[in-house]
Amino acid sequence: MSTDVTAKTPAPAPPGSGGPAAGGLWQLMLDGMRRNMRQYGMLMALGLIVALFAVWSDGDLLLPRNVSNLVLQNSYILILAIGMMLVIISGHIDLSVGSLTAFTGAMAAVLMVRNDLPWPVAVLLCLAIGAAAGAAQGFFIAYLGIPSFIVTLAGMLLFRGLTEIFLEGQTLGPFPRDLQKIANGFLPEVGPETNYHNLTLLLGFALIAFVIYQEVRDRKRQQEFALEVLPAKLFWLKLVALVSAVLVVTLLLASYKGAPIVLLILGVLVVGFGYLMRNAIVGRHIYAIGGNLPAAKLSGVKDKKVTFLVFLNMGMLAALAGLVFAARFNAASPKAGLNFELEAIAASFIGGASMSGGVGTVLGAIIGGLVLGVLNNGMNLVGIGTDWQQVIKGAVLLAAVGFDVWNKRRVGS
Repeated sequence: MSTDVTAKTPAPAPPGSGGPAAGGLWQLMLDGMRRNMRQYGMLMALGLIVALFAVWSDGDLLLPRNVSNLVLQNSYILILAIGMMLVIISGHIDLSVGSLTAFTGAMAAVLMVRNDLPWPVAVLLCLAIGAAAGAAQGFFIAYLGIPSFIVTLAGMLLFRGLTEIFLEGQTLGPFPRDLQKIANGFLPEVGPETNYHNLTLLLGFALIAFVIYQEVRDRKRQQEFALEVLPAKLFWLKLVALVSAVLVVTLLLASYKGAPIVLLILGVLVVGFGYLMRNAIVGRHIYAIGGNLPAAKLSGVKDKKVTFLVFLNMGMLAALAGLVFAARFNAASPKAGLNFELEAIAASFIGGASMSGGVGTVLGAIIGGLVLGVLNNGMNLVGIGTDWQQVIKGAVLLAAVGFDVWNKRRVGS
């Protein structure tokens, strides 16, 4: 009489328990990366690009002055990328943001330079103009059913033409000094004399405390709802990496002139829109209509209203980017904003957005924008010509979208 013997497979470790003892930390990292490939892929790519150009440029990339310039040079693209990410998540596209950026900069010059309007009033009016332009495009897209590609392509031509008309084909400036400080200025010096910018250090340490609190809280909440979380060792490794990155950037900025004012504006936008997309109802509705529009409609999502609000928001952020760009260069130009829409779209896709909509994060848009910014800055430092720069950036965009397609097929299989 024979007895069947069945080999028993060890039960998998519960989420958050730290993973199996065998395999070690390296195996945990590989497993975590496979499960979170979209989330960490571009973050690792950014780290590799920074390391590559830091070595290639003999450390010039990570000089405090260059890090500050990197923030200032890419601030308006990062602002646009935040709004563009929301547009792409909702399943649409916006080709007009570059021209709208130029138009609002032109209107700011007309109001402040030609008509001597106080700059705070002019800024509010320009933001309202951008919101109205976005709302008009959103109305055509959401309520009249015209494809966003066509509406925003028409908007691109319209706003570019209006820019030429209002500026009469000429560059107009200069802007008030207080407005220039928003785009080029730094936080003031406070406290005792040290080798670092005290206020920047204080803000950096506050940000580190916030990151730690947010990561630990999110992990506990996921465990309470029995959701899958990173193994404990990998979670703490991730937290150490985040804190180290924030600390390094803080020290670099604090050793020069401190944090740029526009960096605070970006921080407020990232935190605000990040919270909106993660926790607010309208954020979940944006994901819903981009991921599965028929299902969203059946669930009671007011897709037309949400689409309208997404484009209104994009218009207002484009106006803010236009003000920052014009203030940085101290003039409004008819040629301002050229290819800004392509940079913002590329940043969104590099940062993890999906062509089919429904996927992406605000932080991903920032990471994608930084990838492009570091590429531009690094290639300039090592003397790569503009012709090859275009080739390399095109290859990076193609690789990012190809990675997205491959990742979806891998998950589907």
